[in-house]
Amino acid sequence: MHKFYPRPAHVVATRACALGVVLLASVEARAADGDAVKWTFGGFGTAAVSHSDNRQADFSSSVLKATGAGYTDAWSPHVDSRLGAQLGVTVNKQWSGVVQVITEQRLDRSYRPIVEWANIRYQATPDLAVRIGRIGLPIFLAADYRKIGYAYPWARTPVEVYGAVPISNSDGIDVSYRWRAHDVKFVSQAFTGSTTLSLLADNEVRSRKLTGVSTTAEHGALSGRISAFSSEVTIDLAEYLFDGLRQFGPRGESLARQYEVDRKRFNALTLGATYDPGNWFAMAEIGRFTTHSFFGKSITLYSSAGYRFGAFTPYIAFAGAKAKSPTRDPGLPLEGLPPALAARAARLNAGLNYLLMSVPAQTTASAGVRWDVRRNIALKLQYDRVRPGEHSRGTLFNVQPGFSARPRVNLASAVLDFVF
Repeated sequence: MHKFYPRPAHVVATRACALGVVLLASVEARAADGDAVKWTFGGFGTAAVSHSDNRQADFSSSVLKATGAGYTDAWSPHVDSRLGAQLGVTVNKQWSGVVQVITEQRLDRSYRPIVEWANIRYQATPDLAVRIGRIGLPIFLAADYRKIGYAYPWARTPVEVYGAVPISNSDGIDVSYRWRAHDVKFVSQAFTGSTTLSLLADNEVRSRKLTGVSTTAEHGALSGRISAFSSEVTIDLAEYLFDGLRQFGPRGESLARQYEVDRKRFNALTLGATYDPGNWFAMAEIGRFTTHSFFGKSITLYSSAGYRFGAFTPYIAFAGAKAKSPTRDPGLPLEGLPPALAARAARLNAGLNYLLMSVPAQTTASAGVRWDVRRNIALKLQYDRVRPGEHSRGTLFNVQPGFSARPRVNLASAVLDFVF
């Protein structure tokens, strides 16, 4: 007999909103008084290959991918490659909707498509709008085009900053209001929702009670964004480690409570600005991230500049992530333990410190050139020199036993971005 397994609420909500976009158009089209329903369809993608000279770990644009360049393959197409499509509908001056679907490598090595956006928008007044459904998180300068490589100058968004929040959307509601002060245009947003990311072996990342605010400002060639949000996060990760620690009395209990990610509050504050008068650009972002778990506290930043020579834009960038919490812990005391228990405790301590290596501490210096081959197509060549800090793997993963204390990664990438 076939068993029925209820779908998670976020899956049901997303599909409901995607269906709602279509129903909204069909129902309102019959009721509209002369307003024509307008459909839009577009796509975007990135075909890329990257090479790493460090075979002891993988580099990729996201920790939510299974492989990268380095350990798995010296040459990898999975670091940046993706394909996306977006369907939009405008029913009238008040109602509209959008669905965006993306395919890129996942933790199970598949390219199974996911729904990135699926929301309905109600324009209550010319300045006030409400959206409900799956909505992109407005927390970085590139929040509205984070997955569209053609929209930014580099091969990828700086991993030290954008990788600090791999979650790019939430299922919920947001309210935005446009306003002006003198010659400055502002858009302020308040949002709330939740999201769930599937990992491996039925494990998940669950973000609940996600609430935040964001404001963008624009004055001529200068624009910026400041955002803050907070969420209660649970990650099904390393449960065997924390269960093992708890078997060693009060000290083990204390370590498990300190480092496990079980309904732990995650707080983030980001600030970014860009100046682009036309021939050149300069931009920078900084973020502060805090959580009471093994992820600890960190500060991340990047700065970048480039100059446009016709169709060519050479650019440079520097990015860094600094851990503001320990990346090592002495763990369980071994003195006085019987040999068998001491050996087990030592293994648990090693596992804990391996986990703490994921606290980001890393710098990346980048140089590249973008060539706008033709309208809607751009070719980018980029070189990155990545240096994780001491006792940290930085943003690298699939780390192998030969991984040195302060490794260096030389990464070369060729990226073809396109929109249609």
